[in-house]
Amino acid sequence: MILQAGASSCFSSIPPCPISSSNRQPSSLTTPNFISIRYRNGRMCEFHDLHKELVPYADAWKWQKDIVAEKKALIETNQDCPDTLIVLQHHPVYTLGMGSSLEHLNFDMNDAPLDVYRTERGGEVTYHGPGQLVIYPIVNLRNHKMDIHWYLRALEEVIIRVLSSAFSIEASRVDGFTGVWFGMFLLYLLNELQRDHETFVIMLSGDQKLAAIGVKVSRWIAYHGVALNVTTDLAPFKSIVPCGIKDRRVGSIKSLLGIDDDDDDTQLIETAYKSLIKEFSEVFDLGIQQIASSPILEGLEP
Repeated sequence: MILQAGASSCFSSIPPCPISSSNRQPSSLTTPNFISIRYRNGRMCEFHDLHKELVPYADAWKWQKDIVAEKKALIETNQDCPDTLIVLQHHPVYTLGMGSSLEHLNFDMNDAPLDVYRTERGGEVTYHGPGQLVIYPIVNLRNHKMDIHWYLRALEEVIIRVLSSAFSIEASRVDGFTGVWFGMFLLYLLNELQRDHETFVIMLSGDQKLAAIGVKVSRWIAYHGVALNVTTDLAPFKSIVPCGIKDRRVGSIKSLLGIDDDDDDTQLIETAYKSLIKEFSEVFDLGIQQIASSPILEGLEP
């Protein structure tokens, strides 16, 4: 059964570039001093760091909606309404967008392998699970630009910069789709007549989707967000048509780097996490003010 919880300025895309995975290594990053990150407009973003935690989807969803309600109340009383950023991981779960089609589920809903939630975000079905960093920016677009397409492109830009700066993975956007992709593969087709052994080369770009994006905007408050596959087990994606796109694959940072040793998972997660915070603060021109404790932590299993 489908569960109900609690009941995109223009950025230029980075062109895809085929790089041998054996030559790519994650960059060494120092831990940012988040509280000291400030930008020229002086605006701060409240940051909840749960990137090492597995948070039940229903709890995180309800938390987001509670924060949205608080921000709407602030706006109604003409009070300052700062942005909020949450970074976490989820227990394995499938989520559907508001208009998602059940045809993209490769299983019987009466015998679903995982919990399935239909949410109010845009987009089709996706999977969340351990090894995937999920960022939930709860953003007052009045503080930035009241343009949903601008916001989606900004979120893509964050991920593109993370992949490039931290992992030397040159990812890009794909026309007509939301998200971030990697892949420029050469398919060599021999001329049917073998005449002069002529070879044709076809360039296929954007073969692997590394980050899925789905948002909801209500009274110019944006929530839901981005899921970046870092060390994610990709097997659960086989039970769905991810994002409703049949002819594209899902990838992860770990798989692109050709890393087989699970001992490296923690380093990959940490590197991606640190870069995510840095690039988010730069793209959105926000200072990061880390919140000492998050209410959702009280209900998590130790």
